[in-house]
Amino acid sequence: MLSRSRIISLFFALAALFCAATALSAAAAASGAAHASKTHATKKHKRDKKHHKAKHKKKKKKKKRKGSTKNQAQAQVEPATALLRGVTISNYGSNAEVEHEVSEAKALHAQVLRINLSWAAMQPEGPGELAPVPLAALDSVINAASAAGLKVVAVVQSSPCWASSAPAPEELECVASKASTASAWPPSNPSYYGDFVAELAHRYGNALAAIEVWNEPDYNGENYLAGPDKAEEYARILKAAYPAIKAADPNIAVLAGALVGSNGVFLRDLYAEGIQGYYDGLAVHYYTLTISALRSVHEVQLQAGDNKPLWLDEFGYPSCTPGQTEFSEQAEQACVTPQLQAVNVANIVHLVVRLPYVAAAILYKMRDTAGNEFGVLTASGARKPSFDALASAFATPFAQPSPVVLHLGPETNGIVAFGSGPVGSVMELEAFKDGHMLYGDTFTLDTSNTFSDRLPASLGTTGVTVRLYPYGTSPTTAAQLSI
Repeated sequence: MLSRSRIISLFFALAALFCAATALSAAAAASGAAHASKTHATKKHKRDKKHHKAKHKKKKKKKKRKGSTKNQAQAQVEPATALLRGVTISNYGSNAEVEHEVSEAKALHAQVLRINLSWAAMQPEGPGELAPVPLAALDSVINAASAAGLKVVAVVQSSPCWASSAPAPEELECVASKASTASAWPPSNPSYYGDFVAELAHRYGNALAAIEVWNEPDYNGENYLAGPDKAEEYARILKAAYPAIKAADPNIAVLAGALVGSNGVFLRDLYAEGIQGYYDGLAVHYYTLTISALRSVHEVQLQAGDNKPLWLDEFGYPSCTPGQTEFSEQAEQACVTPQLQAVNVANIVHLVVRLPYVAAAILYKMRDTAGNEFGVLTASGARKPSFDALASAFATPFAQPSPVVLHLGPETNGIVAFGSGPVGSVMELEAFKDGHMLYGDTFTLDTSNTFSDRLPASLGTTGVTVRLYPYGTSPTTAAQLSI
């Protein structure tokens, strides 16, 4: 999950980069997007024909205007890639739950199921000993997935008490098989973790599509990886896990990262710790500005000479009541309506499949739980509108996403540009007069995927051409209108 501050730093990093990149290439890729999360304010970046000037203003509510013109720009199709599609499941405590989740995953046209696996619960007493109850539950979901032709991505995290490097106060409070803050601390000896994931690889073999090494080590807090020197500690875990898994089964993909940040700070620290050569893919969890974040972190990869594919194995939108904040995990994301959740999850699939460096798109998640309404099923198992939308997107990933829509409306003191676009990207708006660009904005769409931008009065009300396109795409594909 993402902290609320991340979208703000992501946005400003992208806006600053655009200003510099305009002089070089209108299609330059973004190099910095920070730990992204929601914002309801549109940030404006102003430019005139001689100087680049920055100014920020609040987003205005979109209004209908009579007589406004309209243009729609279709997304550019990049070379086809074999995008692995899947969904995260968390309800597999009983055989009935497992059968229902697997059946619904098949109906979604998913190819993989992603599960969270607690090492602390599986090996509570010591190395080499697997607890029978969680083992039976894991066997059940792996076997059911295999019988349905689905593979499993297992996220393995949480140190058992006996292996945790937690300091004495937390270690003393650690109780086997129970949730504890000590479980977030890395293992005192990374080989313990390596031995456990190797045992999983040996036991389940080709039933596993991938093993994701830990979860969100760069998260702002101690929720998932606690203690100092997080990049160093995570690199030690990864370097123990990779050769152990490959020795057990070389065909299982090893996923590093599970990163929530896209500005590259933590990833560069990992590169400095020598992680290259110890993973087959880089897992990322991007919920807000998903497409811009993918472009940004890919630029960091290219700068480091890292050509491993990205696995977007967490993305999603909660269909919750706006302003709902009692559960921190959901409060980090902007609530949307069930109908908009359906549009958004489909659009992300249609956009991600056009990024050749992304190998997988795995939705978070299948079913709602208390205070966590990212599911395409309700808590009772009923299908939301997003279920059919995701099923269609998984079946036909190269269908067109929602178009970029641009309207221009004349007003007494100038022109208002307004419209909409697909979720996931920072947007660029440029205004031209007499062949010269006199104005430009970098902004995010609101939670309804719409925007409104009053152009400077100095542009006048006639002879103005405006174009709009997602950041990181070619302006030649932009929606364009003149007035």
